[in-house]
Amino acid sequence: MTNTPAIAEIISAWAHDLQASDVPDAVRNTLRRDVIDSLGLTVAVRKQDFVIGTVNAADGDGNCTIPGHAGGFDPMTAMLVAGTSIHGEDFDDTFEGQPVHIGAVLVPALLAAAEQRNLSGEDILRGMAVGGEFVCRLALVAPTAMHKQGFHPTAICGAFGAAVGVATALRLSAVETASALGIVGSMASGIIEYLAEGTWTKRMHPGWAASAGWRAVRMAENGFAGPRTVFEGSHGVFHAFAKAGIDRNFSHLTDGWGSHWNVASLAFKPCACGTMAIPFVDCARELREKIPDLTSIVSIKAKVGEGTVHRLWEPLAEKRKPTTPYGAKFSVPYCVAVSFVDGVVGLDQFTYERIKDPAVLSLAEKVSYDIDPENEYPVNYTGELCVTLADGTTLTAYQSNMRGGKRTPLTDADITEKFMLNTKFGGWDTSTSEALFKFADTLFDGADMSALKAFRI
Repeated sequence: MTNTPAIAEIISAWAHDLQASDVPDAVRNTLRRDVIDSLGLTVAVRKQDFVIGTVNAADGDGNCTIPGHAGGFDPMTAMLVAGTSIHGEDFDDTFEGQPVHIGAVLVPALLAAAEQRNLSGEDILRGMAVGGEFVCRLALVAPTAMHKQGFHPTAICGAFGAAVGVATALRLSAVETASALGIVGSMASGIIEYLAEGTWTKRMHPGWAASAGWRAVRMAENGFAGPRTVFEGSHGVFHAFAKAGIDRNFSHLTDGWGSHWNVASLAFKPCACGTMAIPFVDCARELREKIPDLTSIVSIKAKVGEGTVHRLWEPLAEKRKPTTPYGAKFSVPYCVAVSFVDGVVGLDQFTYERIKDPAVLSLAEKVSYDIDPENEYPVNYTGELCVTLADGTTLTAYQSNMRGGKRTPLTDADITEKFMLNTKFGGWDTSTSEALFKFADTLFDGADMSALKAFRI
């Protein structure tokens, strides 16, 4: 072993020393909004088949709460179910520098850990701040490389974020935290073959990442050793999970800890679909107001970033006629078409009945794309549509960034409205929803998490 600190050791030393008072107000506020958004989504999907299937797979009881579900769960089950719920409709937060999701990993991981180990709100804040920032930074090391290798970045980066976040909340030593990071490297997983037919596995990736982080921490605090060179090593993360030939910039993992916070600029989604589809949805909403008769549309051409094609555009036949509601979320042709027809892209736009609507599918068939070599993806998400009408008229719309992102963020009122609509979608009454909102809004001030049990419904 050399005397040069490994990346995992650098991160672990910083995380160990971080106090709640060191977390900037902007980071604290973003994470507060993330807790609200995440818990609203947990409730929204509590009766959906993919959630029920995950709950029914549980092997035993425990003392961890999943809001909207009766009884208690063991920590790993609570993390898996809650993470699957939050990410299940692709309506959760995202990091624009490289699309990864924070709340779906860190909120389940930290809440379950807090209930299991009697942690305070400040412990959760510390863990979310460290874990969330690390997920963002890990995603920036080699943008697009994990996707191109066939992996979901949230699944990989999230496992490490959960490990360091939980270790920080539990106040493990720096040596133990570095071991937890090394251990979780052998647990991280999540391939993107769900894209082929719109199946469900992407939904579970954040919850699996959260539970892997918990297990790695438990092993580390009981003396199990993991490789400290898990990031920069010749057989480490970026050898296994990132496509060769794309530059790695490890300075994102070593520099600026505590002085620059990427997690402060998380984006919160206004639409229940893939992140990069949202600017195109907004283009369609703009053009919709100028086209009284949608049947007059002959073609809809989009200009896109090359890095989005394999997830949101191909195979084009499947994207124009999605097999499942979940697959429709990752189809720009469908999202654009349903936006033209309905004017909104929320949870109601992704049902088996809706994806079979002839009016929507007729429009989706007319959507195609050209790759724009000047597109800013993944640094920025833009949208551009050109619509040709039967009389030869052409109409264009351009969206310069993602609504809800750092350039045009949602307001607190927007976050509150989204939360209330999501809990209503999940069947909750107003008073119960308001109580959960208050719990989420003041989470970081709580002495413990005992109030969470009130939401076992």
